[in-house]
Amino acid sequence: MLKITNRVYIYPHELEFNAIRAQGSGGQNVNKVSSAIHLRFDIKSSSLPEFYKERLLAYRDQRITKEGVIVIKAQNSRDQERNKEDAKQRLLELIQAATVVEKARRATKPTRSSQRKRVDKKTQRGQIKKNRGKVDY
Repeated sequence: MLKITNRVYIYPHELEFNAIRAQGSGGQNVNKVSSAIHLRFDIKSSSLPEFYKERLLAYRDQRITKEGVIVIKAQNSRDQERNKEDAKQRLLELIQAATVVEKARRATKPTRSSQRKRVDKKTQRGQIKKNRGKVDY
């Protein structure tokens, strides 16, 4: 099971892994071994709570298809098991990033004393600039 929070889990049967050949250089072995992993996770048919599903489907990420399937390609390691763990970790990070609730911003007013200080500094600065002018005797 992939633990998202203390109460929310993703069960292993909801994750679909496909082994594929990794891109890039790797010598003779690269053409024989399928060490890269494609992880597919269908949001709509998962056991996630509705809040998580709504947030994920509304989240703007190129790894989420129009059909609501998350596709993650992991090929950093030469080992298939490590790539599986990497894909699971990246799925977990994606879900956690999508479900962060932003704190609501409350509009605030500046205090009366801060307004007074600002005006005082402004007049003081204006006085300094005024004193730079030509002096008449």
